[in-house]
Amino acid sequence: MSDRAEFEKIADDVKKVKTRPTDQELLDLYGLYKQATVGEINTDRPGMMDLKGKAKWDAWNSRNGMSKDDAESAYVKLAKEVISKYGI
Repeated sequence: MSDRAEFEKIADDVKKVKTRPTDQELLDLYGLYKQATVGEINTDRPGMMDLKGKAKWDAWNSRNGMSKDDAESAYVKLAKEVISKYGI
């Protein structure tokens, strides 16, 4: 399986975990996924009333400077940990 195919399969599988991961795990997954698929953050930070949007933006922004390949590898590693922790 190619790295990209594994990434896409894991991205699909991690959505099927039996128990909802912690907020921090979800934010880490989100930031890595966005960095792997989009690259550097390309939007302005949401306003102060959008707490969820700001948290997601911060998670993505924390990966600033990471290559798409490194983000993809880190995402696969973290997603595998989440899947083994919570099961699918």
